[in-house]
Amino acid sequence: MEFHYFFMRKFWFMYLAKALIVFPGGFGTLDELFETLTLLQTRKVEKHLPIVLFGTEFWTDVVNFDALVRHGTIDAEDVNLMFMTDSVDEAFDHITRELAESVANGSGRAGLR
Repeated sequence: MEFHYFFMRKFWFMYLAKALIVFPGGFGTLDELFETLTLLQTRKVEKHLPIVLFGTEFWTDVVNFDALVRHGTIDAEDVNLMFMTDSVDEAFDHITRELAESVANGSGRAGLR
């Protein structure tokens, strides 16, 4: 699919996604990641969406989530919105476990508010 407006790309991206694996990237990658995190944090998305940040060294260098907590700009629990790893197996296990739990407790509904 091609989209003229990034807003529409991100809308469909969020609407269709069951999980999100984010690899190292530039401003576009960061934009999509942070918009997704913001929608989840503010509960504007009604579904559970596991997020895996692949490439621990990159993500800890680029975004210091602990500093955001320390400065009070995000809550400590917000860091739990994502899982950081360098292992394909860990990423797979995390996603399958999170999706199974969301289905079991009924929070696996898809949709945007």
